[in-house]
Amino acid sequence: MADPGYFLSLWPAEDGGPRRLQAPWSERGLALRPGERLQAVVRSIRGGTMTVLGGPGELFLLTHSMVRSNLGLPTTSRVERLDPDTLRTVKRSPRLPGGPMWPGGMAMHANGSLYVVYGRWAHRLDRDCRPTGSLELPVPRPYNSFVVLDDGVLVTKNLSQREPSRLTVIDPETMRPACADVVCPEATVARLSAAGNVVYVVGVRSIFRYRWERDREGLVLDDDWRFDYVGTTRQSWGWDVVLDDRDAWFMDNGHHRYVISMIGAGVVPTPNRLIRVSLADASDHSVVEICGVPGGSITNPPLVEPSRRIVLGYDSANRRLRAWRHDRDADRLAPLWEKREFGCASHMIAWPGTGEVAVNDYRRRGEEVVVLDLESGEERGRVRIGGLSQGVVFPAVGFGRDFYWTTFLRLARIFPA
Repeated sequence: MADPGYFLSLWPAEDGGPRRLQAPWSERGLALRPGERLQAVVRSIRGGTMTVLGGPGELFLLTHSMVRSNLGLPTTSRVERLDPDTLRTVKRSPRLPGGPMWPGGMAMHANGSLYVVYGRWAHRLDRDCRPTGSLELPVPRPYNSFVVLDDGVLVTKNLSQREPSRLTVIDPETMRPACADVVCPEATVARLSAAGNVVYVVGVRSIFRYRWERDREGLVLDDDWRFDYVGTTRQSWGWDVVLDDRDAWFMDNGHHRYVISMIGAGVVPTPNRLIRVSLADASDHSVVEICGVPGGSITNPPLVEPSRRIVLGYDSANRRLRAWRHDRDADRLAPLWEKREFGCASHMIAWPGTGEVAVNDYRRRGEEVVVLDLESGEERGRVRIGGLSQGVVFPAVGFGRDFYWTTFLRLARIFPA
């Protein structure tokens, strides 16, 4: 089901929407048939982050400058409207002010405008990529994307590993703060998630949430819902949280040394873990190791497919990908399948209607994109898109039997031959 704050398209935002289920609201999928193989149209880019879809034929790409960041200089972002088949640029925004570098975010709002949060700036653009408003955000650090709530406001936050992060709520029409900033109880690295008008925050030690109450003109911390997932362990912080109808899911050990790939990039010596927290009661939670291998690490969320009760978790540092079936009543994860020596690190795409999932498998020759059967893990298709860096950012579905895969250096349209 589409989220009211977003434009009614198959993929209006990163991960398909604020719950981060990484699935289109349509039941349509690739439906790969025996004898079909995947092929790709590939374009070289710089600083790729994501594509989103607007109306029919409207494909938008978000990139940011990279060389300036390596030199310690302020960076910028840019939005391009692309031909959905050839990936050729049709329209291009000017360089948008950004500042400190971290991959930002872009979404197509229900009002028909594009919004970008990158660096310490938020921007509004029309469908021809022309800026129509902007806001400099208060903290001189990078803000890592945003969510749109059901009533249309944008919520963003600065990335921080030590000092408490600040949440900023933006009115989409005036491009001004809709209320006073809220200081979180701790630092946060992960991107925000949301369900309705409730914002979920994965801090460096705990997960907590805020309710947006427009009549009270602010975000209100839910004092009764919080889980300290680090506790007395040696784990490092969690990344983005996925919200199904009953639970929040995320993985920890997010501290890593990614430069070119996540392989061997873990920092803490412990295995990384998959964490579940009930949305009704945070004291109802469970934690399981992904594969038990030391030095486990990730930089992205798990994948949760509610209709099949399947959860995919992975350890990018040790090249492991696992799937479980979740028995909610018994709070049990039953193993389904596992892949070893599999270079999975990116956000994914699930097509519930056809039981397919797209993942990456980074190898010595570069990035490969693979379509797997959700139930069995059987490989249905694979295509190499190349590039030096392992993908850790955001894919998107296409307008037909296709999808788009983004890395920092490559953008590919992938489809059956």
